[in-house]
Amino acid sequence: MAKAELLMPLLLKWEGGYVNDPDDLGGATNKGVTLCTFRQFYGNDKTVDDLKRITDEQWLHIFKTGYWDMCKADLIHNQSMANLIVDFCYNSGNHAIKILQKLLGVSADGVVGSITITALNENCSRNFFYQYQSARLNFLEDICKSRPANRKFMNGWRNRVLSYKFEN
Repeated sequence: MAKAELLMPLLLKWEGGYVNDPDDLGGATNKGVTLCTFRQFYGNDKTVDDLKRITDEQWLHIFKTGYWDMCKADLIHNQSMANLIVDFCYNSGNHAIKILQKLLGVSADGVVGSITITALNENCSRNFFYQYQSARLNFLEDICKSRPANRKFMNGWRNRVLSYKFEN
């Protein structure tokens, strides 16, 4: 079974610290957590200054409950697959789940349940991993097509996606 603590350092490597790029629709972020997400977990009164001071414990809570657990990643048999799915979800929300479900041929409702987990664990292979990785890259390309200002992020996004490799 996959373990959240194995993904955490990989995710933090790509997310870094505080950023507020005017071309990023997510706005102010720290460790990949947007102000909107931070407020969902810690209250609407939270400010950008609060986000700048996000603690490791707060980040871990958001990562674990908001992304890892949402993906039911503890039930995924392959760590590589769990890493790729949760990383995608961390960046793109339930688009990651809907794309996964479409590739698995199950109902693409964006919610991970027992049918999705069973199908994933039965189909988890090197081929499926790279098929999903390719679908993620296509999703990112589509984002850049629909909003050309995102093109400046594409090389970093691509490098991040391709940094994940399949291991048994």
